[in-house]
Amino acid sequence: MNKAIFLSSVLALAMGSVFAQTQPVIGLITKTESNPFFVKMKEGAEAEAKKLGAKLIVAAGKTDGDNAGQVTAMENMVAAGAKTILITPSDAKAIIPAIKKAQRQGVMVIALDSPTDPPSAVDALFATDNYKAGVLIGQYAKVALGQKKPVIATLDLFPGHPVGAQRHNGFLKGMGLNAPDAKSNELGGKAAGVACMADTYGDMAKGQTAMENCLQKNPDINLVYTINEPAAAGAYKALKAAGKEKDVIIVSVDGGCEGVKNVGAGIIAATSQQYPLRMAAMGVAAGVEYAKTGKKVSGYTDTGVTLIAAKPMPGVDSKDVQTGLDLCWGNK
Repeated sequence: MNKAIFLSSVLALAMGSVFAQTQPVIGLITKTESNPFFVKMKEGAEAEAKKLGAKLIVAAGKTDGDNAGQVTAMENMVAAGAKTILITPSDAKAIIPAIKKAQRQGVMVIALDSPTDPPSAVDALFATDNYKAGVLIGQYAKVALGQKKPVIATLDLFPGHPVGAQRHNGFLKGMGLNAPDAKSNELGGKAAGVACMADTYGDMAKGQTAMENCLQKNPDINLVYTINEPAAAGAYKALKAAGKEKDVIIVSVDGGCEGVKNVGAGIIAATSQQYPLRMAAMGVAAGVEYAKTGKKVSGYTDTGVTLIAAKPMPGVDSKDVQTGLDLCWGNK
């Protein structure tokens, strides 16, 4: 063998060995650090990182929508040597320049739970099929209403967010109403029966205020779609204060332990449960694989969704409250 070729081969093997032995550094950036959904996501990432021998760096925005905080976190993680960053983007468009900058430095970026706009801005997405989550609760609500004409309030996230749009539009689709398709980030608002639409930012207090305003607009509301279970809890407070809690069906998305308990208590009729621990564990595993082999994941991976209901409806596939509690996240 040519001496130069031999030395080159030895050097390549040595470098490959060093690369493989270096502890992979993976970053996780969530929207907030207090939401039980993101707490469970962090737990999933930590457990998988420990299992696979990776170093995990964690950061979060101050509030949902804090893009600047997420940008700073991403820059800090790249500087700290992260070669994979997992992120639940607060602003699907505004975060993209920071993602592109990280990618140019050899970092693989995976979105968890929430897609970017466009989704192709990241290397991969591990998330709930949020449109399907909306369809499931829409189908449930339609059967639960029976022969009643739907008078609907939608308590949404905030304008332009893909997750908010997909859940909202999926709900309308499940109800059999006119709805944009799963790729649209615009809320369908002209569907027959939608009496009120309001933003809640996924917050309980804002959900209560939104429901109060919707009741003032139309006191005959008999069905409430909510972006998540905290917003649903707020809506219930407003309905109870107005003496209408027994006359209105509330459906939601998340599957946190508190939300599932509220399904059992009759506060929420049904919720679509998603699995943040699974998303994070898959993201960390993909990051470790990239560190070892240089192979990137790509495209969308559905991490699953299950309809949880205390009272099953004919023709609608659902699981009971105990199943929801067995799989929920947050304080049981």
